[in-house]
Amino acid sequence: MKGTDVLLRNVRIGAGEPVQVAVEGGLITAIEPLTTGATGRSHRPGPGLDPSVGEVVECGGRTLLPGLWDAHVHLGQWAAARRRVDLTGTGSAREAAAAMARAADRTPQGEPLIGFGFRDALWPDAMAPDLLEWPDRAPRVVALISNDLHTAWLNREALAALGLAGHPDGVLREEPVLDAAARLGRATPEVRDRWVREAVREAARRGVTGVMEFEYADNLADWTRRAAAWPGGLPLRVAATVYPDALERAIAAGRRTGEPVPGTGGLLTTGPLKLFVDGSLNTRTALCHEPYPATGGHGTLQTEPEELVALMVRAAAHGIRSAVHAIGDRAGTIALDAFDRVPGPGRIEHAQLVDRRDLARYARPGLVLGVQPAHAVDDRDVADRHWKGRTDRAFAYAELLRAGARLEFGSDAPVSPLDPWVGISAAVHRTGADGRPSWHPEQAVPLGQALAASVRTEVAVGAPADLVIADADPAAADGPAALAATPVAGTLVAGRWTHRDGL
Repeated sequence: MKGTDVLLRNVRIGAGEPVQVAVEGGLITAIEPLTTGATGRSHRPGPGLDPSVGEVVECGGRTLLPGLWDAHVHLGQWAAARRRVDLTGTGSAREAAAAMARAADRTPQGEPLIGFGFRDALWPDAMAPDLLEWPDRAPRVVALISNDLHTAWLNREALAALGLAGHPDGVLREEPVLDAAARLGRATPEVRDRWVREAVREAARRGVTGVMEFEYADNLADWTRRAAAWPGGLPLRVAATVYPDALERAIAAGRRTGEPVPGTGGLLTTGPLKLFVDGSLNTRTALCHEPYPATGGHGTLQTEPEELVALMVRAAAHGIRSAVHAIGDRAGTIALDAFDRVPGPGRIEHAQLVDRRDLARYARPGLVLGVQPAHAVDDRDVADRHWKGRTDRAFAYAELLRAGARLEFGSDAPVSPLDPWVGISAAVHRTGADGRPSWHPEQAVPLGQALAASVRTEVAVGAPADLVIADADPAAADGPAALAATPVAGTLVAGRWTHRDGL
């Protein structure tokens, strides 16, 4: 995709004086003071710019930043969750069931009724199918998906639709949840792609120029289809992860991590192989050295270490790196042990609870930790209950950085919103917009490091013109709410406007 030629006048890069930035062919070609002309061909300040070549955009002293990335999203689920019943504020099973009953009144009969976002780890009552049966309404499929995507609560109609009639409590955990969510919320590829296009437009409004797609799907196939159909080409960069059931197809097609997929203008690349060691905190299936107080269990091992290594070796032999889901401290140790046996770079996703004996190992050359700072804010109460006495090393981003680890921020959307500013604010302030005191502020990350963990490039001559023009300097934000709401006036991907408001 050829970039639109643009001269961005009167922008600030950091605390420096205003400059003008020339963009041509998708790259930054010049950065110069306002007092001199741009040196790039056809780029002259003011109205003298040849309109057949590009445009001058007066930016009014706004802040210019590298384009923001979300290093861990489930875009299909985020796009669907934006249409589902919001259960994030429910405090009990009965309250969640009542919210679903109210939503049933405004959802056409015949459509599945799906809720999203509950956290049952803090609920005082149990989930049961009976709570989702309403005698005064016609029977229908009802499904509730937890905030962490690791628990599903279904009524009898939903269980029957999945061939699970007679299930004792209607509660599914871990792998069956993915199948249930996909089957019960199924839509045609055309409808799913329309939802994704809408979600991507909203992401561009928040400065997103790239994502690492962890959707539970054949991501390379889905995004190749979208790239071909998207008017004007993809409006963001996508690194499409591979799941084990698609690994052999990726190998046969010659896909390698980091390489562009043909026919996508270089914006779609092959991502890593996604593997799981454990589950999640809310579901109490994150694998830990110490037991959970309420259950006495240590969590769930989803992939045996030898199988994990075998899959990683198979992928690495064909140029495909691995991204290993590890939330509990014991899961982190297992993931690190596996990387000790597999050559080359890779990723550990989440790393929510760390064993301090492993800190230096997280700094392994070529290893990236894909972390989600908003989870530290959202899960603080769950962590205080179920990781009691261990939270000083939960979401331990400052400690990991001091140890030399490389962090990349993501949202895990729909677990938290696909909005990098929310994660940046959570990392810097260790709290949200609700005014609660900072949770373990000793693990806070300076703004500069938080921004560095949210980008893949820089504002420099020769760099890709993936850029964000912010209405306000994030360094001047007054508190967590202001930083999380940083207004974005413009977003460019490879020099092409994907969002523009007031410029």
